[in-house]
Amino acid sequence: MCLGLPMTIVETDGTTALCQYGDELRRVSVLLLSDPPVGAKVLVYLDSAVRLLDDEEARLIGDAIQGLQAALNGEDCDRFFADLVDREPELPEHLR
Repeated sequence: MCLGLPMTIVETDGTTALCQYGDELRRVSVLLLSDPPVGAKVLVYLDSAVRLLDDEEARLIGDAIQGLQAALNGEDCDRFFADLVDREPELPEHLR
């Protein structure tokens, strides 16, 4: 499983960007993207921004990461997965 972080671009020089997730700042490559602006949300994996995210998708990924951390700490994690709680799993269209 690959785990990317939803980060916000704080500053960029065209080839790299200083990105923030919570209190963490990280310089990442933005060579896979077409000149993303300051303030853009990006999915960062292995110190590379791999794609742009909209605000809702960035929030859902951030919630999932916080839920994973809560689960690892033995805490209740349902609040981080509100879109999945009390819902039956759905098969992908091609398996229905």
